[in-house]
Amino acid sequence: MFWWTLFFYGAGAVLARILIPIIYRDLIDTIINAETALSVKSQIMSLFVVLLIFFVLLNIFFRVADYINSAFQSRCMRDLHSKAFRMIGKHSYNFFSDTFSGSLVAKTKRYVSAFEDIFDRIFFDFWFTFVIVVGTIVVLFIEAPSIGWVLLIGIIAFMTAVVWLTNKGQPLREIEARRDSETTGSFADAMTNIFAIKSFAKSREEEEMFLGVLERQHNARLKIWNFDNARIAIMGLIFLCMEIGGMYIAVTLWMKGAITPGTVALVQIYFGNIFYNIWNFGRAIQRFNKSIADSSEIIDIFEKPIDIQDPVSPEISRMKEGRIEFKDATFVYPNGVHVFDGLSIEIPAGQRVGLVGHSGAGKTTITKLLLRFYDVTSGEITIDGQNICSVTQCDLRRAISYVPQEPLLFHRSIRENIGYGKENATEEEVIEAAKRARAHEFILSLPQGYDTLVGERGVKLSGGERQRVAIARAMLKPAPILILDEATSSLDSISETAIQEALGELMNGKTTIAIAHRLSTIRQMDRIIVMDEGDIVEDGTHAELLAKKGTYFELWNHQTAGFIE
Repeated sequence: MFWWTLFFYGAGAVLARILIPIIYRDLIDTIINAETALSVKSQIMSLFVVLLIFFVLLNIFFRVADYINSAFQSRCMRDLHSKAFRMIGKHSYNFFSDTFSGSLVAKTKRYVSAFEDIFDRIFFDFWFTFVIVVGTIVVLFIEAPSIGWVLLIGIIAFMTAVVWLTNKGQPLREIEARRDSETTGSFADAMTNIFAIKSFAKSREEEEMFLGVLERQHNARLKIWNFDNARIAIMGLIFLCMEIGGMYIAVTLWMKGAITPGTVALVQIYFGNIFYNIWNFGRAIQRFNKSIADSSEIIDIFEKPIDIQDPVSPEISRMKEGRIEFKDATFVYPNGVHVFDGLSIEIPAGQRVGLVGHSGAGKTTITKLLLRFYDVTSGEITIDGQNICSVTQCDLRRAISYVPQEPLLFHRSIRENIGYGKENATEEEVIEAAKRARAHEFILSLPQGYDTLVGERGVKLSGGERQRVAIARAMLKPAPILILDEATSSLDSISETAIQEALGELMNGKTTIAIAHRLSTIRQMDRIIVMDEGDIVEDGTHAELLAKKGTYFELWNHQTAGFIE
């Protein structure tokens, strides 16, 4: 499609800018040299027939090229957007923790738009300019070689200046693109946390911070705009010399009788076309390089090493029962924070385990490692005897239902959010899961029931309602392992009591790891592991740990006495 587009656009450009002006030249010369109008009537009519044919052909060529180009670019933009979604999605949890989501959206949008602009420049500026310049020089070297030389030397000087100035300005364009991404990311971050800004009365501070970001963008933009103004002035001066020189030679040749008046008019038409196309070429180079700069940020993300990768030859998943084992696992975060050193845990299939300890003890890190949001620095983690690094991340995570502390909901209907837990879930299965999660009643009270849109990140629902929807989704997912990360933290006491029964049903037959600061939510677990600074300091049932009167006993006393440390 690309080459056919070039062919039809090129053929149309030759007809419109090279051949049709020659017909007009012949018309002028015919009229000027005619003794009477009647004597040249047939010759003029023949030229008009040729003009008509040329105009019909160039319209056919351009319209065919337009249709091919539309199909080609639309398909490529679709594929590029799909590629960006796929490539960004391959990155690890750590990448998304360090990157503004708004900035990623802006970079992806500019990447796809840059492709459209790059190919428009290739077809409508670079290719048109090349065809017209080459055709014009060929004709002028045939008709008036001296004018052809002026045009050729002028174009070489013009192109040299354009390329040199463009390369000089490219670093400024890349800085402008980075500043634009910074502005978009800062704006998106503020809008995402607008309620925090309002509740802490930080509107003025945030506005001043954003103005600082805008000022940096303004300075970067002004530098490249001023550079472009200087570039345009230099280009205009070169072309002025070229056009004046060419027309002076054309008039001189006419005065000597070397060329006809029609040829002088042809030279003027050609120089007008050349001026228009080369001037656009200079601007196109500028836009082309801006598009390259816009797309370079997302390409850098594509080329950025992926922290967590699937094995080259993944094993078929054998994770059916849910027996978990950490074997001498050591883990250090990318920022250098040391968490575990030789951690070993064995959790039999179907056992319900509670993880407790002070903040920073390593509880959530265990779940992140199990989900392969991070990889252990040394040692290994197995499920049913199979190393979790030997299967694909998708196969691993299909074996795990995860209910985080902050529910992860899409801006979709409640039905879609719950059904996300199981492929092709039926209406009956969705409703049954909602009932088991004690969410059915509040869903029916909403204006559109299960078709209610929950808003971005579920903001239209209360914290407890979001958590119930997330629990219903986990109930629907057929996985042998369940991870609950403060899954009842957003519920009031009455709701928590109601949902504990549902969670008990959900945990039945599943290997469960539950993180909780409220110890009352995990005291019925088969086993409780107490962690402190990355080490397991106690391990046993609720009763056994209370009898030891150690760390767990102290935590329990703090909470039952009405205090939480």
